[in-house]
Amino acid sequence: MSVAALISWFVTALGGLYLLAIWLIEYDPEFQSAAATRLPVPVIASHVLLALSGLVVWAIYVITDQDRAAWTAMFMLTAIVALGLTMAVRWVAVYRVRAAAGTAAAPDAGDAAAQLAPPERHFPLPVVIGHGIFAGVTVVLVLLTVLGGGS
Repeated sequence: MSVAALISWFVTALGGLYLLAIWLIEYDPEFQSAAATRLPVPVIASHVLLALSGLVVWAIYVITDQDRAAWTAMFMLTAIVALGLTMAVRWVAVYRVRAAAGTAAAPDAGDAAAQLAPPERHFPLPVVIGHGIFAGVTVVLVLLTVLGGGS
């Protein structure tokens, strides 16, 4: 079960890094005064750094079978989930505005509305949902492993 959790955490991290890449590509501080991002840089940075660090700690647990590493990863996962849920709730508002405006297709590069939109507007819905599903699976597998001792 611990290896399944490691694989799930890794897949979750890949999806998260893909979303981060989109956010970094679209983020432009010059336009943020007009269309501020709903995902503050400190929240994103904390989520990413904790998630990658937690993945490393969990990998250490899988290799060494030290309970301290498992519990550390579990506590880190608690903070990761809190930050992730915060970002998800804030992103939903951006997605709803996009869906209500009927801009499911990518706007033209010269479109002023595209330049004033927050960077997270460009997140693909399937990737966001997949990231969330794999995150949930990871939490369950880690929790079962830590509480049940299922190495």
